[in-house]
Amino acid sequence: MKQLTTKQKLFVSEYIKSLDPVNAIKSAGYKTSRPEVAAHRLLETPYIINEIKNQLKNQIEILNVSKGYVICQLLRIAEFSLEQEDVLDKDGNYTGKKKLRDASAGLKALENLCKYLGFSVVKEEKNNDYKEAKIITISNLDDEKI
Repeated sequence: MKQLTTKQKLFVSEYIKSLDPVNAIKSAGYKTSRPEVAAHRLLETPYIINEIKNQLKNQIEILNVSKGYVICQLLRIAEFSLEQEDVLDKDGNYTGKKKLRDASAGLKALENLCKYLGFSVVKEEKNNDYKEAKIITISNLDDEKI
């Protein structure tokens, strides 16, 4: 198996932290005018993909967190955040209105839950001259899905 360069190792590390390939390219010190293209190339390289998978597997083993636990916690966050609560005025009196506790947190939890469960979102095709990079997450870590 081919050895990773220092920049490639840094890219893998940064990518795992953020799952943002463009920021990972920049953080790893690659000098390019088109970071999305460089990121795409790296994420198509088999030994880079293997390193990402290995590091993610190691992190999962270290954490010893089950999928069921993560799913339950995301559901709890979504349900709590999307519950309605009374709106009070500045004196603490009920106004008769209701609002969601934290819609953005609830939607983010639902988005993460969908990603974790492998639900896909159909996007309109962009008119770019590069292909979308594969994003490797915990939910698609299985070899047959990559």
